[in-house]
Amino acid sequence: MKLSTKGRHAITAMMELALRDSQGPVTLADISVEQSISVSYLEQLFARLRNHGLVTGMRGPGGGYCLRRPASEITIAEILSAVDDAMPARRERIPGEEWPQSVIMWNRLSSRIYDYLDGLTLADATAQDSEPSKDEEQDRSRFRSGFHQSAA
Repeated sequence: MKLSTKGRHAITAMMELALRDSQGPVTLADISVEQSISVSYLEQLFARLRNHGLVTGMRGPGGGYCLRRPASEITIAEILSAVDDAMPARRERIPGEEWPQSVIMWNRLSSRIYDYLDGLTLADATAQDSEPSKDEEQDRSRFRSGFHQSAA
């Protein structure tokens, strides 16, 4: 799982939609001003997000974009998969090929990052809690212990 600038901008824009969900459609111009991302760049991102069924566009006065599903049903991994090119960060094993430990470690780390982001929803990302939840603390602990085991 890679986290590109494109992915970070898409997550940020989707968080903006989630935060403004009760206000109706949000224009790309509003997101652009709020997040300092150019409108033309947002247009490219939202075309991909729309094609992957994450947002819906509304035309005309009062138009803009809305989440197609509740924020609690959209994961951060889905957003990244929608906007980033389908180039896996994991290296696939060729039968009989021996891998160095570093490749094995990076594959494990990539899998754990994906699993974490696939369990993190937009609702989680936009929650106003300043303290991490018990589940988040457990996830961090599991992530740390898994990383130490992989790296050892």
